[in-house]
Amino acid sequence: MMLFAAIAMVMSASPVQAQQILRDAETEALLNEMAEPLIRASGLRPADVRIVLIGDRSINAFVAGGQIVYIHSGLIEAADNANEVQGVIAHELGHIAGGHVVRTDGAQKATTIALVSMLLGAVAMAAGGGEAGAGIMAAGQQAALGSYLAYSRTQEATADAAGARYLSAAGISGRGSVAFFETLLNQEMRYNIPQDDDQAYRRTHPMSGDRIRFLRDTYMADPAWDTPTPPALEARFQRVKAKLGGFINDPQLTLRRFPESDQSASARYARAYAWHKSAHPERAMAEAAALVAMAPDDPYFLELQGQVLLESGRPAEALLPLRRAFERSNAQPLIAAMLGHALIATEDNANFAEAESVLRTAVNRDNDNPFAWYQLGIVYAHEGDEARAALATAERYSMTGQAGLALMSAEAALGGLPEHSPDWLRAQDIALVARARLEEERRRARRNPNRG
Repeated sequence: MMLFAAIAMVMSASPVQAQQILRDAETEALLNEMAEPLIRASGLRPADVRIVLIGDRSINAFVAGGQIVYIHSGLIEAADNANEVQGVIAHELGHIAGGHVVRTDGAQKATTIALVSMLLGAVAMAAGGGEAGAGIMAAGQQAALGSYLAYSRTQEATADAAGARYLSAAGISGRGSVAFFETLLNQEMRYNIPQDDDQAYRRTHPMSGDRIRFLRDTYMADPAWDTPTPPALEARFQRVKAKLGGFINDPQLTLRRFPESDQSASARYARAYAWHKSAHPERAMAEAAALVAMAPDDPYFLELQGQVLLESGRPAEALLPLRRAFERSNAQPLIAAMLGHALIATEDNANFAEAESVLRTAVNRDNDNPFAWYQLGIVYAHEGDEARAALATAERYSMTGQAGLALMSAEAALGGLPEHSPDWLRAQDIALVARARLEEERRRARRNPNRG
């Protein structure tokens, strides 16, 4: 399990904020497999849609433009089974297929109402009617909010109906979707969120009770209602859920949830991360070794064993399980990046050629991995190839949103790379994008000079 915190801005229900993205080879493979039949049912292409896990304890999922579904880690923890998460993914795909992005027609209409009210209010104030002008502005803002919320509720209802169609077309039961909305309803009632129709106009989403009634009636009539989730898929989901909890939660909480008496793979997974986090490497390695003994060819168990050894200061011992994980995962790029890191960490010159090979595999198959680019930059610097080290650094800074440093590194690379070579052209592209970002930041600063 790897955490990449410096990620591009994404939009959630709260204002725009930087979010931590959790990246894990096993989790991504599982979420993609769970989503693939739903993506096909929606008419989208699986290769074009990404499922991204956000490190956030709230129960939420969202889209923010483009073909990316963001799922909070809190949603995975709250879900009882894989089918519930598939219901959420189907709903979010409804937003993507319906073109429900951040700046919707509804949001634009709300903005127009707000601007008109501000203009009329300013005119009234200029005419000497201060209270009247303020009243016009307040009324306009309320009208704008009402317009946007009504449009948002319409989008949510549309996404509910679309999600139901995708689940049906994929032959996946809607039981999980209904159960998950019941979980949300219970959360709302715990926090005393009003459920009466008089309060509905204040909400961005339809009333949970209404959604449950609509979805239950729809799904119960569907032939897939009684279709069970494949046992192997469900077992993998429980594994990933336990793994995620072990990575995120306080170790003592994990050890209470998964006592030593529980010898299942999921429990051992969770305890391995809990012991590793609480600086008990021998106990973490014992759990990892037990998992590998259960399934010697499981690439993710091997990855865990290698990770614990590597992060416990034993990189040379980590090489064997990580090499096996790399081979058995068909060179999965996140595992390749960890293997490259271990090879470098041995500080053995004989390992650097292999490190370069596996790290180039990592970035060629997954260009969205700043950690792999960082490690590749170390390899190039070790080889004395300062120009490609600068290019790798530029790649890393570009994808973590640090435009100034990306530009500086790209310009350094351009000075040392053969002109018009593929690497030179890539450095030029990074420099152009970084300059555009910096110029946009300067324009925003000029428009908002007092913004802190």
